[in-house]
Amino acid sequence: MKVVVKEDILKANDTIADVNRKRLEEHGIFVLNMLGSPGSGKTTCLERLAGMLQGRLRMAVVEGDLATSRDAERIEALSLPTVQINTGGGCHLEAPMVSQAIDDLPLQEIDLLVIENVGNLVCTASHKLGEHRRLVVLSATEGDDKITKYPPMFQKTDAVALNKVDLLEFTDFDVERAVADLSVVNPNAPLFSLSARTGQGFEELVQWLDRERATLFGS
Repeated sequence: MKVVVKEDILKANDTIADVNRKRLEEHGIFVLNMLGSPGSGKTTCLERLAGMLQGRLRMAVVEGDLATSRDAERIEALSLPTVQINTGGGCHLEAPMVSQAIDDLPLQEIDLLVIENVGNLVCTASHKLGEHRRLVVLSATEGDDKITKYPPMFQKTDAVALNKVDLLEFTDFDVERAVADLSVVNPNAPLFSLSARTGQGFEELVQWLDRERATLFGS
């Protein structure tokens, strides 16, 4: 009897993720894996980001959810190429799922592909999808202890977006504590203070995306 261990499963996933990344790179597509808890505001951030990038980068989205296509419908309403992946109860997207989604995208018309992962701070951290960078969306309404409670997620990210800062005055969220925790868990990850509702901080996020994309494809 062969026992399939977690490392074997992740290795197989990572192999397909590498294929996804190389395929997208051939088309000059920069890939961002957006992660975060349910309700952190990932989809609203995407809507705001799409508005900011209009005329600058051609954006497409892969939406991951357990069920429904509600988030994908919101993004598709912005006239962006969008593919919905329903995991049927799975707590994260996997590279083979994204590979199939890529087949349904007009790759020649895309500069930036954002993958909105399933809302989860645990198992989404383990599975590469073919992304170049990861962005974790943390909301002010979640509490400031998430960085130390879920360290793998924040250790493996390239940046953190603190969303819903317009609601800070109504919460007990300690921004200084979150910044300090992130400096210990992942000192190289910048933290952007955002409000997807008002647009606060999104220009800084766009500038970060521009810089990160330039490191791969040039200006």
